Amino acid sequence: MSEQIPNDQTLNSQTLNDQALNDPTQRRQQWMAILAKAPAQQLLALAEPLLGERHFDLVRAPETGLTQVRARMGGNGEQFNLGDMTLTRCVVRSTEGYLGYSFVAGRNKHHALCAAQLDALLQSGRDAAAVAGRVIDPLRSELAQQSERKRQESAATRVDFLTLVRGED
Repeated sequence: MSEQIPNDQTLNSQTLNDQALNDPTQRRQQWMAILAKAPAQQLLALAEPLLGERHFDLVRAPETGLTQVRARMGGNGEQFNLGDMTLTRCVVRSTEGYLGYSFVAGRNKHHALCAAQLDALLQSGRDAAAVAGRVIDPLRSELAQQSERKRQESAATRVDFLTLVRGED
């Protein structure tokens, strides 16, 4: 997959940056990342009022499989195969004809289906503002808070090795 999923710094911003507002591909990458990383129960609760009576055709029903994870040493070294992880994907078509896709880490088929349905609605001009306001914005805030909590926990356990003195007599 050649698309890059935005890192946590993208999720920390309160609004999409100006470049992403003008670029539909980047805007879609950001909302898909938020939908994929969101806590499943919270996503389902926020989306239920919007999806309640809507109909979507299943192009590819939610299915779970494995994907290979690749990494780089230090973020810029040679790539190597880190291992495998489970992934659930889904594709739906809205009544307006928009295809919604989702790729979610883990085995939660309801999460994948809901994310695909919301992706289809976010592509629609008339539904995008409602979905963004009721689902994407609260999830973005929650993910930013989680990221900040992790950053603070990590900073609290940081050790500065330069302050250690080697005892030579």
